[in-house]
Amino acid sequence: MSRAIVNDNEVDIVIGAFRSDLTSFLEEWRPVFSRFHLIIVKDPDLKEVKIPEGFDARVYTESDIVKVVGSSNAALFSGYSSRYFGYLVSNKKYVISIDDDCSPAKTKNGDLVDIVSEHVNNLKTPATPFFFNTLYDPYQKGSDFVRGYPFSLRSGVPCAVSCGLWLNLADYDAPTQALKPDMRNSRYVDAVLTVPLKSMLPVSGVNIAFDRELVGPAMLPALKLLKEGKVRWETMEDIWCGLVVKTVCDHLKFGVKSGIPYVWRNEKGSAIDSLKKEWEGVKLMENVVPFFESLTLSPSAVTAEDCVVEIAAAVKERLGSSHSVFVTAADSMVGWVKLWKSVRSQVSS
Repeated sequence: MSRAIVNDNEVDIVIGAFRSDLTSFLEEWRPVFSRFHLIIVKDPDLKEVKIPEGFDARVYTESDIVKVVGSSNAALFSGYSSRYFGYLVSNKKYVISIDDDCSPAKTKNGDLVDIVSEHVNNLKTPATPFFFNTLYDPYQKGSDFVRGYPFSLRSGVPCAVSCGLWLNLADYDAPTQALKPDMRNSRYVDAVLTVPLKSMLPVSGVNIAFDRELVGPAMLPALKLLKEGKVRWETMEDIWCGLVVKTVCDHLKFGVKSGIPYVWRNEKGSAIDSLKKEWEGVKLMENVVPFFESLTLSPSAVTAEDCVVEIAAAVKERLGSSHSVFVTAADSMVGWVKLWKSVRSQVSS
């Protein structure tokens, strides 16, 4: 099967800017990104962001965010969660998110990985969540369904999310990084698979793409941890988002793929510092995963917005008594749906 054609006007690339000078980052990505519109969301702590010429880029500052969502909602988009503002204002079918500490990866043959083409190919070809194909994605070039795969399921379902991977510094949690500081991912596996129905997965906005028209409202910032009375963004926000969007996909019969494309992840931060920040979230996960694994949505939930609201109600009812953070997360999910509808009406008009 040939690779899907990518049109310039159907892709937005969202970049959260945490460095004041993005020149070297964007120059590395120029061969891949120069055709497409970039949504660059500046972290509020930065005074300015420098980008090189030759890119179709829109830089959003803190004041821009306030104009779109209001001052009461602007705090949602600080730190790494700035990427979610990019999701909110994108008007393209496919949204690709990448962090500014990533460089283009290379294949085993030394060719530059085109993450836009590979992500969009994943999203434009069907997914197979209801029956696992042992040769990975049967829609990739040079692959097909294996003997015994039901013919009634071979048409697949729409793919809504494409989760890319990392070379060098993989997405290990802080305890693993602290115990194995020299461990790096050097294995380039040229494969992608559909995550099976009712199987949860950890998701990261470092290298991800999704079909905004199918699941955009489910790509949300909700679970925020607190320290000394201040809201802070950590990896739990992406993890929670992944659990929500996978539940939505399972219910609406969409697929989620994981595998290629790869990016090269550069060194960033201290494992010990990350452990201090993440530990509360690590403990919360022990209750969160069984909840999502057992969650069933009603037939009346027919859109991503419907699903998010139902999940929020279940979170408040079943998890709210165990920790106040879940009550806040549930309220944030409902608020996000309202904000999504409001901003979408502005963007579309």
